[in-house]
Amino acid sequence: MSPHQAHFEYLLRLGDNALILGHRLSEWCGHGPILEQDIAMTNIALDQVGQARSILAHAGKVEGKGRDEDKLAYLRDVGEYRNVLLVEQPNEDFAFTIVRQFLFDAFNFHLHEALRSSKDEQLRAIAEKSIKEIAYHLRYSSEWVIRLGDGTEESHRKMQHALNSLWMYTGELTTPDEVDELMLEAGIGASLGRIKPLYDEKVSAILQEATLGQPESGYMQSGGKNGKMHTEHLGYILAEMQFIQRAYPGMEW
Repeated sequence: MSPHQAHFEYLLRLGDNALILGHRLSEWCGHGPILEQDIAMTNIALDQVGQARSILAHAGKVEGKGRDEDKLAYLRDVGEYRNVLLVEQPNEDFAFTIVRQFLFDAFNFHLHEALRSSKDEQLRAIAEKSIKEIAYHLRYSSEWVIRLGDGTEESHRKMQHALNSLWMYTGELTTPDEVDELMLEAGIGASLGRIKPLYDEKVSAILQEATLGQPESGYMQSGGKNGKMHTEHLGYILAEMQFIQRAYPGMEW
């Protein structure tokens, strides 16, 4: 893979993570457990879609084939998406949503902290602008993991079940591949080797405070960020997200 292609792929990963997780959270709009959390999750969804727009717009320019953020969001099929498997997992219930959000936020915060030193000036600027939002996302999800994990017997049980179910998707976050290595070598991407211990420490500390048991299984699913294998859930997300553009091609606001 050429450095130029790796650069484009790396940006797609960042943009697709934000876009797909933002869409997942948007599904709670009007359905939150209480009004305050309905609004909070909708605002986080808006933050992530905004970040996705900035990153995908930059990715389109790096690619140089005339695709803007809208074309990249609405005119790619499942196999062309580069988000990690974790973010496409369904909401299920509030516990699943919070655990999924926390497991991603803990990674995303340290990732964007590192990207503030990227040699890609535009990516560096996006990371600088986004880090305050991402820090809030991490604080929000961490507080809810603790509140529900160390809450009632029922809330603890549901949180533990969500954690056990989603844990196998966390390995992909901090496992480097060719794209990660090429971007690290170019000074554009972050070192996942440095992020992993920070991520593990944060997750362990919050789970301990939440009285949740960290799963011991070493089996990890992968294939999302390189496009080799997505879960069936991504197809349903895209069917909904891309419907208007597919049904009425070329329409503009």
